[in-house]
Parts: sequence; structure tokens; C-alpha cells
Amino acid sequence: MTVLVVLLVLLLTEPTISQSNYNYTNISNHCRGSAPTPNFIKNRNSTFAEIRKLLLSNRVLYARAQDLSGGDSVYAAAQCRNYLSVDQCVACFDVGVYEMVKCTAGNGAYVFLDECYVRYETFDDFYNLPNSTSDGASTQISSCGNESASQSLTSYTQSVDEFLQYIRDATPKTSDLYVANIRQIASENASVYAIAQCAEKINPAICDICMSTAYSKLKECLPRTEGRFFDMDCFARYSETPFFNANQTIDITNILKGQHSSTKVATIAGAIGGVVILFLIFVMLLLYRLHKSSKKTDEEDLKGTLNYNYKDLQQATSNFSEDNILGRGGYGEVFKAIIDDANVVAVKRLQIQDAKAKKEFENEVKLISNIHHRNLLRLLGWSSEGSDLLLVLEYMANGSLDRYLWGAKRGTLDWNQRHEIIIGIAKGLAHLHNEFHIKIIHRDIKSSNILLSDDFKAKIADFGLARLQPEDETHVNTKFAGTLGYAAPEYALRGVLSDKVDTYSFGIVILEIISGRRCNDVNSDMPSMEYLLLQAWKLYEKKTHIKFIDETLELSQHQQEHVMKIIEIALLCTQSPVSQRPVMSEVVLMIQDGQSLGKRLLTRPTLVHNQNRRII
Repeated sequence: MTVLVVLLVLLLTEPTISQSNYNYTNISNHCRGSAPTPNFIKNRNSTFAEIRKLLLSNRVLYARAQDLSGGDSVYAAAQCRNYLSVDQCVACFDVGVYEMVKCTAGNGAYVFLDECYVRYETFDDFYNLPNSTSDGASTQISSCGNESASQSLTSYTQSVDEFLQYIRDATPKTSDLYVANIRQIASENASVYAIAQCAEKINPAICDICMSTAYSKLKECLPRTEGRFFDMDCFARYSETPFFNANQTIDITNILKGQHSSTKVATIAGAIGGVVILFLIFVMLLLYRLHKSSKKTDEEDLKGTLNYNYKDLQQATSNFSEDNILGRGGYGEVFKAIIDDANVVAVKRLQIQDAKAKKEFENEVKLISNIHHRNLLRLLGWSSEGSDLLLVLEYMANGSLDRYLWGAKRGTLDWNQRHEIIIGIAKGLAHLHNEFHIKIIHRDIKSSNILLSDDFKAKIADFGLARLQPEDETHVNTKFAGTLGYAAPEYALRGVLSDKVDTYSFGIVILEIISGRRCNDVNSDMPSMEYLLLQAWKLYEKKTHIKFIDETLELSQHQQEHVMKIIEIALLCTQSPVSQRPVMSEVVLMIQDGQSLGKRLLTRPTLVHNQNRRII
């Protein structure tokens, strides 16, 4: 109670902070959202009080709090620079709070200062996705000083630029994602102070992305003697004016040296791994020859799949001729092949250059060998003879879906065909998630991985990245592997994988099918166009999502109403947090019956930018 009283005094009076070096000209205050209720204001103030208490009592530089009472959810967080004392941190926090209570017309806000940031939101995802905001607006701010180096501008720029590159590279590699360092600039007879800090507990990969952006912005300031970059993911600053003590620096030389040595270790490990794989291949060949009379493999337990002879497949593809290529992927190519002089199949070739390729091959064989569903591409056989790993798959005469949306066949699919394709994908995913003996997550649902039969029935292909989800777990944590633009934010940024990741990707594919546009394509001839998910949401908000429909489609009034409902289902599939997304078995029923959302309320989806893996 005492802490709350103290805070309320701070909120009502101008704060006086002595013995601090805060530059108040760099306060950046941003409010947004709808007008808050009195109860929301109360909850917001209580979270501020709790954060202040945590900073002081735990003697820490980062804290977060929440108050969900009365139905008005408030989540708040604050983080200070690591060169501050706790008392200085609290002083900076008080300044941030004083600025934020000026937001009387918004239910979300953040304040950037040189020494800290403070923010609050109505949703909890920002703890794990620091750059997500309620309105999706960018949180990046950069500024440059007014003074330029007085001596050799070229020499100064080169020296500071190199220094900033070191800061950029070292920060994601430190244990606390923080670096402070000083460099002497001989041409200027001066010292440049620089720090960089990423958000608390953020994924180092996201820290690395943010630091690359920070570096590019600070580089634009040169040859000026000061620059700043603010974002929710990270903060970076350089200046000739000291803003931390000389004894607070971190030796980034050793950190960067460690990077080089770890690269050497990885190279050596890769070489050793290659030898091991070659040995394994030799063993496999030996076993194969010893059991040559058998066309089946007990080792992999591939029921219903043949172990093809490599030379037969080589001949069937005309020695893997370029003329027979159906498509290319990250680890190999797919060829058209004719076996037994009559049967047309597809042969997927993976080159076993590393353990990852072999693991993907084995993964795909084991997962799909026993899966049989009309909307899942069937595995007919395999071969691991020679230097290549081969999968023999059903041949899909019409190729991949993307060809019919924006490729050579664009505009040839009518709405009934598109609707059947959407239903087919949904049924295939529902089978993977719920109808098999174990839950399988595809992880890479996208239009190029949807193949079309000669009667335009959809089949999900490419199970190389698929993972199993144990029945007793809601998700698994893993490294990201997939395609940005289609990937759910919790998976792309934090590696949280569940069946709802496929649901999100499916929602994106629906939007592509309806619009005839790529999810991450901004048309250069029409710079006002936005990324697909964002455009769909904005049109839905205005109740004009009929404008989202592919212009090549000729629809009746009834069909237009039907398509608009499907757009709403697609947006439902892309909701965050994960709990707001339906399971695929539910999606199948909604799409088949053309159901409306009923009482479900949609919120703005979280979109991961395809180019730099940022949230917008």
C-alpha cells in the first residue's frame, strides 16, 4: 500500500531526479488504442506500483507485472540499461511512468528513454513477442546528433563504423544480450562510447536481427558524433559524450574471438560427421547386398513401400535430366519418372551432403510410409543406394497450387475448385493432427507444398520438416524451420510448435487462394499494397473484404457472401494468442458448412515480416 501511495504521488507531480544523466529530449511517448475505462486505469497504476516494488526489492533492472481484475487486462514491463544502479533505474522508471499517464485516450503505450523503456498493453504476448503492439504499428525510432566530426570525416566514419559492427556482432552472443565499450578515435583525438542491449529473455536470433537494423540506422548518422536507435527488441547508442563509466565496459574482443573458434569447431565437427555418415552409408550398402533378395526393409519397417533399385530410378528419370525436373526445394529436386514402361511417378532426390539432409530423408520416409489419406501425397517407395537418397511419390499431373494462383496458370481455377482445394487441405491436416495414431505437425504448409491431381484434388506434400507432438504435451520447443510469411509468430520467433502452427499457415494459404496473391508479396508496381494478411485484416475491419477477392473470379452474389465467410475463417486461423485459433477438425466443419464466426470476435493478427523476421 505504501508503494502505491508513493507511485500515485509520482503520477500527480513533476518528478525531480538528482544526480542523473537522463536526456529528457530523447523521451519518446506513444499512446494508442481505445479510450480506457476507470477500472483499466486502476489496473494500469497497480502494475506500475508492482514493477517499482520488484525493481527495488529484488535489486534488478527488469521487471514485469499484470493486473486482470474486473475484466480489464493490463500487462506491463520495464527494462533499464545495465550500466545503471537500481536506484538510477527506478528514477528512470518514474520518469517513464510520469510520461505514460499522460496517455488518457489509449489502452496501450510505451515510452523510450536513453536509460530505460516502460510499456503496458492489454495482451500478454508482448512478453514473448516484444515487438507486437495492439495496433501493429512500428516501434522503431532512430535519431542522430547535430554535431559532426571536426577532422577527417572519412577516417572517423570508417573507424566508428567498424566499432559499431563489432557491437552489432557481439551483443547477441553475450549471456545477457548487452554490450558496452569504448573506442579511441585517433583522427578526432576523442573517445566514442557505445552500448547495445536487447530485450530481456528475447531469443538471441531475434536480438541478432534487431541489432542488424540498429547498426544500419546508426551507420546513417555517421560522421555525426552521436546516434540512437530505439525499438522494443533492442536499443543501441553511440556518443563522444560519456554516458557510462570507463570501468563498465565489456571485452567484446574475446566474445568475437570465441565466435571464430566456434566456427572452426563446427567445421571440424562437420568433417567428422561427414566421415561418420559415409561409414553409415557403407554399412547400409553392405546390409543391402547381404539381403538383396528382399525388396522390403525390416530396419525401417516401411509397410507397403518398395525399396527401389537406384539404377532403375536413374534410368526412369533419364539420368535425372533437367527436362524431367518438376520442381526444386531446399535439399534437392523432384523429377518425373516412368517405371515399368507405364507408371508415371515423381522421384524426389536428396543429396546426402550432411547429416541434416539424411535426417530429413529418414524423417520423411518414416512419417509418411504408413499414412494413407486422399489429401496427403502417398509414398510409393524409396532408395538409399548411391550418393543420393530417393523418394518415389505419387505423380500429380497438375503440379503445385501456386502455379494456379500467381504462376503460369493464374486465373484458371473457379471458386468451386478453390473451395474444394481449401476443404481438401483442411481434411488432410485434420487427419495428421487428430486421426492418426500420433499427432503429426507438418510445419511447412504453403501453396507450393500443395499438389493438385488431374481432377484438381489437393494433396499435402513435403513432410521433410514434420514433427511429432506427444499426446500429453500442448506443444514442443524446437528451432524454427519453415517458411516465413506462412509461419505462426510464436513458432517463428520463439520456437513454440503445436498443431495450431499448421492452423495459422492454413489460414494464410486460404487468403492466397482467395486473393491470388503471395502472402509476402508487395507489388512493386503498386507501392500502396500491403502484405496479404494485413490487407485482409484492414478490409475486414471496414467490412469491405469483398475487395480482397481475386479479380479473375466471376462470382454470383451468393458466392461472394460465401467467400467473405471463408475470409473470416482464414483470419480466425491466424489469431494470436494460440488459444484463439480453432483446431483443424473444427475448421473442416466450418468450411464445409459455410459457417459464420457466430459470437467469436476477431482481433488484429500478428504478422511476422518475411524479410527481417520482425513483428508488424
